[in-house]
Amino acid sequence: MVQVGARAFQEGWSAVSANPRAVVAVAGGALALVAALALYRRLRRTPGERFRALLAGRESVSVLLHPNPDADAMAAGLAVAELARSVDTDATLQYSGQVRRQENRAFRTVLDVDLESIDHVSDLSAEAVVLVDHNEPRGFAGADGILPFAVVDHHPGEGSGEAFTDVRTDYGACASILAEYFADTGARPVPPDAHESEVTGATLSTRAATGLLYGVISDTNRLTRGASAADFSAGAYLHPGVDEDKLERVADPAVSTEALDVKARAIAGREVRGSFAISDVGRVSNVDAIPQAADELVGLEGVTAVVVLGEKNGTVHLSGRSRDDRVHMGRAIEAAVADVPTASAGGHARMGGGQIGPQATADGSEEIPVVGREELLDRLFDAMEGER
Repeated sequence: MVQVGARAFQEGWSAVSANPRAVVAVAGGALALVAALALYRRLRRTPGERFRALLAGRESVSVLLHPNPDADAMAAGLAVAELARSVDTDATLQYSGQVRRQENRAFRTVLDVDLESIDHVSDLSAEAVVLVDHNEPRGFAGADGILPFAVVDHHPGEGSGEAFTDVRTDYGACASILAEYFADTGARPVPPDAHESEVTGATLSTRAATGLLYGVISDTNRLTRGASAADFSAGAYLHPGVDEDKLERVADPAVSTEALDVKARAIAGREVRGSFAISDVGRVSNVDAIPQAADELVGLEGVTAVVVLGEKNGTVHLSGRSRDDRVHMGRAIEAAVADVPTASAGGHARMGGGQIGPQATADGSEEIPVVGREELLDRLFDAMEGER
């Protein structure tokens, strides 16, 4: 049987080889098949595998966090840097603004996050820029001229990367996307009582696992606000590598006196209409106390959506929270200030924010509010009611 098969193959090949056109057709078909298989394998690669392969093609990258980065942004940055180092690519974490909120300062200190502050586009450490937790560069001179190499984010927006874009608005945290990348590449979280050399194959360090888990729980309010199934899956994947002592130190730092004072003012001075509440806490020295007050206010019984506003250096800062399916907080705040020339706003369904800058008088002698506080409160209530 084998001899007959071999003889038939030889006879068939002899017939083909005697015809040059047939030889060319067979060779061309084989090459097309190889190319198709290669394309199929590339298309089947997970986002994490593709992202890691793209990082491997760069000598160095700047991992750019959004202005005034929070824990989710820092965790995502740490993870990208670790992926980059796994393929021998240098990575520098950079940001503009300040790390202000106490949990974020604790995150940076406890997990020893090396961040480099920048003021101008020329301060970027590499030509290839990877944006994490935002999809459009901002916050420093020349930012609008940057074409990012890659973008990994969970916020709505139109920004994209030249080589790679992964924006998942249904995820509660950018950290969940990065956790999935490590899972995609087969990496195992290193237990806190073990050394990386004790874990075979690809790994995710304890520091990065701890940071990513805190990024998930901080951006989803401990998986109770805006969390998706992917966020829960990320937590389960990361858990074996988490240093619980460091996680607790990050999650429960000392609370500043001003933050407590602003929370108290927000609760005592709230105006309630139906199940919606707005509180004007007046002047603050630390604007990060405003979102903390909003977190506190939305937890009050009978309240389903809130906005807290306060002023610093003439700029009014707004922070909103919603656990009401009727109120998309990002859109509500955006609608409330849509026609205010010095305002900017946006956000998610459960969380939104904005700023209203002052406007100079005609002679430039002083700055005046663009919209009065009472009018602003009415606008916000109308927006939450869906009337704007």
